[in-house]
Amino acid sequence: MEPGNVTQSSEFLLLGFSETAGQQPLLSVLFFSMYLITVLGNLLIILAVSSDSHLHTPMYFFLSNLSLVDICFTSTTIPKMLLNIQTQSKAITYAGCITQMYFFMLFAVLDDFILTVMAYDRYVAICHPLHYIVIMNSQLCGLFVLLSWIMSAVNSLLQCLMVLDLSFCSDLEIPHFFCELKQVLQLACSDTFPNDIVMYFSAGLLGGGPLAGILYSYAKIMSSIRAIPSAQGKYKAFSTCASHLSVVFLFYGTSLGVYLGSVGTHSSQSSATASVMYTVVTPMLNPFIYSLRNKDIKRALERFLGRYAFKGQLYEAPECSKLHC
Repeated sequence: MEPGNVTQSSEFLLLGFSETAGQQPLLSVLFFSMYLITVLGNLLIILAVSSDSHLHTPMYFFLSNLSLVDICFTSTTIPKMLLNIQTQSKAITYAGCITQMYFFMLFAVLDDFILTVMAYDRYVAICHPLHYIVIMNSQLCGLFVLLSWIMSAVNSLLQCLMVLDLSFCSDLEIPHFFCELKQVLQLACSDTFPNDIVMYFSAGLLGGGPLAGILYSYAKIMSSIRAIPSAQGKYKAFSTCASHLSVVFLFYGTSLGVYLGSVGTHSSQSSATASVMYTVVTPMLNPFIYSLRNKDIKRALERFLGRYAFKGQLYEAPECSKLHC
């Protein structure tokens, strides 16, 4: 960027999607609906898993953690965007921007790690079924999740601390609906070469590493499935991976699509629109994928919702008797 008035900025401007005032209410309703579906859908998954003892297994433990991360992931961006639309303000404070960047990177990388751990869980379940309970014990599962949180937090903290050392020019408009690291670095007047090196290195290590692990796990899984003699056995083994595989394709497909699309078009506005796919749409669809393709989750949700419907009838019964219904 050309050097202008160098400043330690007090706020940035998030340009969002549309400058047209008439489209703002439509965007507000659309994103509020998607956010509500995301929160409620993932919350139902968490409640179903926690309330059903049959689902207290490693696979569903990781699934409930994925749902929690998805709720947090969308909550770092959408509420602020909705607030800006309602108040007709594009401003976000410097501290708010850094905080949003930190949590966005934290939950994005955490999502990646948990999907990788879930792939390893399926690998052990299919390739080493007799040792599954011994290998995937509660201590190891807890350790996997803890290490995922620690590595994600350290990466986010490092990159945000490096941004704090930068000075920014007078042009502080971010052509996005949230403070994305790459967009913020483009506004800096000071040298961002160290930041770029760390950003691309961490993207390769924390993005490419887990993807390689997932691909390796599924290569071994496919090899084991091919060795199963019966077609029914093959179908049963593959069905346990279908939901996770769908989520992996959705997450990495949309993420890589956004990256490759932004490289090809060099349009920040196009990149912002495409980012909706992995920041909003993917977390929203995850509960549907797991509930529609998983009979255990379906049954747990039916029992959970049926239990509260029954309690509601019990509460209504005394009121009804008082009125001599």
